[in-house]
Amino acid sequence: MIHRASRVIAVCAALTFGAGAASAADIVDTAVKAGQFNTLAAALKAAGLVDTLKGPGPFTVFAPTDEAFKKLPAGTVENLLKPENKAQLVGILTYHVVPGKVMSSALAGKTTEAKTVQGQPVKVDATQGGVMVNNAKVVKADIATDNGVIHVIDTVILPK
Repeated sequence: MIHRASRVIAVCAALTFGAGAASAADIVDTAVKAGQFNTLAAALKAAGLVDTLKGPGPFTVFAPTDEAFKKLPAGTVENLLKPENKAQLVGILTYHVVPGKVMSSALAGKTTEAKTVQGQPVKVDATQGGVMVNNAKVVKADIATDNGVIHVIDTVILPK
C-alpha cells in the first residue's frame, strides 16, 4: 500500500497542466503548455532535470504553480537558480516527484507516506475531502501525461 501511495504522490508532483481526453505529451511539455508553471520549468532546466522528466517514467509529480513559488520568501527562487545552488535545487525538485503513476483515486480516504525520488517521504492525507501533500493542497489532480501524472499543488514543499 505504501509503495502504491508513493506512486500516486510522484504523479502529483509531476506538474499538473491542462487535462485532455488523451495524453499527448510528457510531463515537461504538458507543464510548459499549461502556462502556470513557468517558474517550475525554469527550475527544472537549471537543475538539469528536464531530460529525466521527459524520460519514460512513469512519474507522479506534485507541481507547484507560479503562485506557489511566489509564497516563498523574497529572493529564494532567484538564489536557488544560481549554479552554485544546483544540488539544493535538485533536492527540492526531486522531493516533488514520486516514482510510478499514482492517481488520486488510489489515495481517497487514506493517509499515508510516499517515498520521493529525493529520498525523504511526503505525507499524503486524502481523508478531508481533498488531498494534502505535506502542507500543500492539491488544487488539480490526475493530469495524465505520456510518462506519468501531474497533481498541481498550491505550495512548494520542502524536504527537512
